Amino acid sequence: LQSITIPESVTSIIESASDGCRSLQSITIPESVTKIGSHAFDGCRSLQSITIPESVTEIGEYAFRGCSSLQSIVIPKGVKKIKGYTFDGCTALTTVTLPIGVNTIDEGAFTECEALTTIYVPAKKTDYYKQRLPKELHSLIVELQPEKKAKKK
Repeated sequence: LQSITIPESVTSIIESASDGCRSLQSITIPESVTKIGSHAFDGCRSLQSITIPESVTEIGEYAFRGCSSLQSIVIPKGVKKIKGYTFDGCTALTTVTLPIGVNTIDEGAFTECEALTTIYVPAKKTDYYKQRLPKELHSLIVELQPEKKAKKK
């Protein structure tokens, strides 16, 4: 199994749902899902692509630990807390995009992410995220420019 699309009837991805599914490369999560449980995709070494919808408000600890092929992740704006060791050992992870309003980033969330070069944050939120991220990641923070609103004619 290389690719899965989770059915719309699913509202929560349980703990250790596909823990260790080594050949899984792509996951699409529907808008019906609000929670990704602890260890949900722990050890999915081949995972390269995951689409997390804005309906997700919680990502459990160790959820993506050891996903060593994952190169980038966009955290949806509903997420308020990134739990401990969520992306631990994601050795190919180069970019992370954080939304407005993540209140807490627990210890070890990005441990052993040696390839990490950029953490995108919303405009004017650098100081906010410096208070939440470990000091060794501060130099990787890059502010995204706000989207320009189209003028109505």
